[in-house]
Amino acid sequence: MLSEHHDIDHEFPEYHQKLEALVGTDAAFADLVARHDKLDDEIRELEERGLPIADENIEAMKFQRAELKDEIYVRLRKG
Repeated sequence: MLSEHHDIDHEFPEYHQKLEALVGTDAAFADLVARHDKLDDEIRELEERGLPIADENIEAMKFQRAELKDEIYVRLRKG
């Protein structure tokens, strides 16, 4: 779906407080979240504007976003 938000706060609203705490205290975790959300913004912009990009490139970006999301989720459940 176009324009759907996939930023971490929207993806895991039940972890909102924990997410904010970890971002504020763990620089590596904050970087992980920032990388995910930046990539999500790039993907949404490409989709919304219909900018030319090869299917395999957009799919690679989405796969990378999913990997980052999975890593963040594991950290949220642990921490």
